[in-house]
Amino acid sequence: MEALSRLEMALQKQEQILCKALHTDLGKSKTESVMCEIGLVQGEIRWMKQHLGRLCRTKHVRTPLAQFAAKSYRSPSPYGNVLIMSPWNYPVLLTLEPLVDAIAAGNTAVVKPSAYAPVSANALKDLLEEWIVKDSICRKDMKSLVL
Repeated sequence: MEALSRLEMALQKQEQILCKALHTDLGKSKTESVMCEIGLVQGEIRWMKQHLGRLCRTKHVRTPLAQFAAKSYRSPSPYGNVLIMSPWNYPVLLTLEPLVDAIAAGNTAVVKPSAYAPVSANALKDLLEEWIVKDSICRKDMKSLVL
């Protein structure tokens, strides 16, 4: 939950930098950048923070008749490592939205931004390095970031 809050703060503080990067790479206006990328990620973070408790709860499910004496339940657990490879056309949205979901689920993530949007990739790298807990970054270079 702390990482999601830090990422939400980072998006608010780094909005201008991300908008400039999107304009440089793709020619997107500030309005389009905020409405179609940054705002949607902020909405996903807010939704995830609000519903995380419900999503992580153990749920009781129906037991098959063949095992009538047993009780069945479904307990969510992290998958482990998640690879996030983002395309060039929505570099912020399609990098950070899966990252929000992976972090909320308790997974680690390897983030690989598109090479066709290099300014946006550098802005995302700087944002994640600065605002995600520094101890959680185990390898970083220009092309990918392991969280």
